[in-house]
Amino acid sequence: MNLDIVTIIVIAAAAVVGLGLGILITATIIRKNIEKKGQEIIKDAERQANTMRDKKMLEAKERFLQLKGEHEQQTIEKTKNINLTETRTKQKEQAASQKLEQVQRKEKETDNLKNSLTEQLKIASVKNEELSKMHQRQIQQLEVISQTSAEDAKTQLIESLKSDAKSQATVLIKEIVDEAKLTANMEAKKIIIQSIQRMGVEQAVENAVAVFNIENDEMKGRIIGREGRNIRALEAATGVEVIVDDTPEAIIISCFDPLRREIARMALHQLVTDGRIHPARIEEVVQKCRKQLEDEVAELGKRTVIDLGLNNLHPELIRLVGKMRYRSSYGQNLLQHSKEVANLAATMAAELGLNPKVAKRAGLLHDIGKVPDEEPELPHAILGMKLAEKYKEKPEICNAIGAHHDEIEMNSLYSPIIQVCDAISGARPGARREMAEQYIKRLRDLEALAMSYKGVEKTYAIQAGRELRVIVGSEKITDKEAEVMSFEIAQKIQNEMTYPGQVKVTVIRETRAVSVAK
Repeated sequence: MNLDIVTIIVIAAAAVVGLGLGILITATIIRKNIEKKGQEIIKDAERQANTMRDKKMLEAKERFLQLKGEHEQQTIEKTKNINLTETRTKQKEQAASQKLEQVQRKEKETDNLKNSLTEQLKIASVKNEELSKMHQRQIQQLEVISQTSAEDAKTQLIESLKSDAKSQATVLIKEIVDEAKLTANMEAKKIIIQSIQRMGVEQAVENAVAVFNIENDEMKGRIIGREGRNIRALEAATGVEVIVDDTPEAIIISCFDPLRREIARMALHQLVTDGRIHPARIEEVVQKCRKQLEDEVAELGKRTVIDLGLNNLHPELIRLVGKMRYRSSYGQNLLQHSKEVANLAATMAAELGLNPKVAKRAGLLHDIGKVPDEEPELPHAILGMKLAEKYKEKPEICNAIGAHHDEIEMNSLYSPIIQVCDAISGARPGARREMAEQYIKRLRDLEALAMSYKGVEKTYAIQAGRELRVIVGSEKITDKEAEVMSFEIAQKIQNEMTYPGQVKVTVIRETRAVSVAK
């Protein structure tokens, strides 16, 4: 038993010793392999480094040779340029020398000629003295023969020549005047025809309605609101008439004033896009749209001035120019008319040898008196002239504006040009509609008549002048007074105005109670 244990121990010890020797041998072999691989890696790295170094050296040499070649090429070109410059300089020096020689020769010739002329003048002076003496002797002999002095003969001859000259001059002047009239008429017709041909443009005629498109007919109900309160609020805030009929996906905005119509269209667009439609929101949006339209008017004026190539125009005049877009003259868009007059005037001024910039400026501003914020009782030409003077325009421009309807005397050549161009633009077929202007004037007179009453805040003529809505202050007018005012306005319209059909007068007195929860 003890022998078996010893045997086992011996075997175990031998196994342990063998395992240790195996591990030692294996470790030695692994270490040698690692050292061998490390040496191989080092050798590979050295080979790669040498290869890369050789490659870089080769690239550096190639780059050096390239730069050297470029430098040599530049040096050759600079040398050629220097040689060429030297050659040109020598040629110029030679030319200058030749010119100097020519000048010297001409100076010598001039001196010789001067000396020769001096001698000839001396000879001529002697001959003149001799001729003068002979002339005096002849005059004395003629006086003895004719028994008349030289002064008397001279006076008679002058009178005779003067009489003949007057008769000839009269005939010549008549011929010149007739020819000038004929030529002037022909030239004037030629200039006008050329200007019209170069400026033949279409004209936009303003309408009294605008169509607002909507996506579906359900939106019509939201725009009308409960018991029509939304549409009434919109009409009261903008002064237009909103017509909601059976026309699919469309609402009609009716108003003679393009500014009001545009504000209503913009407000409807924002309300429909936002989706919140109620009286308070409508008033807020209308105020925003009114401010937005003022900004657009100013921007439109700037674009117009830039398109026409004008500068240094006062900002207030620029704003009034933009405001022309929303005004019409006998149905003719005022801004388009003014731009057409400006271009016609510039063309005509250039043909006549005047400054086309001044003519174009006067043409653009000639109707500026039709669009002021306030409308005093002055002709638009005089009002426009006062505005131009206020904003430091040139005197000839101010005179052209004020004189284009003969309210004042013309004192510059630009004034008749502006008058003629205004007539050309407005008188051509299709440019204007007399009835539209009379219609708008009648609507404005309706509104002005109602505004003359005490307590009236706003007036709106709608339904093509068949209805007049008068908004009064609730704290100033009672319900009974509103009824009396409606009757009085109707009677005054009936007695003082001429109109087709009948006019319905509606006085609106509204009381609001507003509180804010915080």
